[in-house]
Amino acid sequence: MSEIKTNKLTGTSTAGSILVTGEGNSTTTSLQQGLAKAWVNFNGSGTVAVRDSNNVSSITDAGTGQYFVNADSNMANANFSVSAASQSWADVASLGGAGDDMSASGTPVRFRDYASNYGDPTICTTTIHGDLA
Repeated sequence: MSEIKTNKLTGTSTAGSILVTGEGNSTTTSLQQGLAKAWVNFNGSGTVAVRDSNNVSSITDAGTGQYFVNADSNMANANFSVSAASQSWADVASLGGAGDDMSASGTPVRFRDYASNYGDPTICTTTIHGDLA
């Protein structure tokens, strides 16, 4: 098996564009587009606190089951994708960013049960995909 060790990958024709050939050798995927640009695992009940993260500066508690994820490095715009999930709260329906409230500097994340009641999960996770500024 071959091993490549490097501290930096740079595209040959465009520095910020590296294509990866997919299974079957018929399609390519942009490496940069496929990477999560920010993620966070945080405590949503009691004192809100970040457990671990990448490119997240802080979490703002905006009320029961409502938080704002603040990016360390801004996104290029508010047109990014947000995924959220939770653990240790029964019948939760996790909601990611909410339309007009999303901005290049972060996104709201809300957690509700299937009856639309907001609640504070023990563990909250959020992932952001899109373009960095």
